[in-house]
Amino acid sequence: MRAVIQRVSRASVQVDGRVIGAISRGLVVFLGIHRDDGPETIDWMADKIINLRIFADELGKMNRSLADIQAEMLIVSQFTLYGDCRNGRRPGYSDAAPPEIAERMYNDFISAIKRRGITAAVGKFQAMMQVSLINDGPVTLLIDSAKTF
Repeated sequence: MRAVIQRVSRASVQVDGRVIGAISRGLVVFLGIHRDDGPETIDWMADKIINLRIFADELGKMNRSLADIQAEMLIVSQFTLYGDCRNGRRPGYSDAAPPEIAERMYNDFISAIKRRGITAAVGKFQAMMQVSLINDGPVTLLIDSAKTF
């Protein structure tokens, strides 16, 4: 599982010109599912993201987590995080989970986040989406459950 995480002051996602999810202060998580990911990966990734200390404390140091400050999360499925661009000019996506598996795992990830008490807005799986965000910092992080980077 891979995630691109951006700390934001606000964000929203639209499908067909209609906002389907929006948050104020929190994190936007672009989530890619690997073909070999399982249930344990979902819990690992949910805990990792929720507890990352990337929000400022009273001294201005990044020392608070999403859970600490009770911020929100916007979760957007993005299979292109598994695009392999090493050869040729067209990315290959053979490492991405097939849609029927990825959709179930995406929904399970959303459930895992909500079970941990986090308010979450979501995109629409396999839809063409427009994501708008105001990156705060900017703070952008990459997480890979296989720890390839």
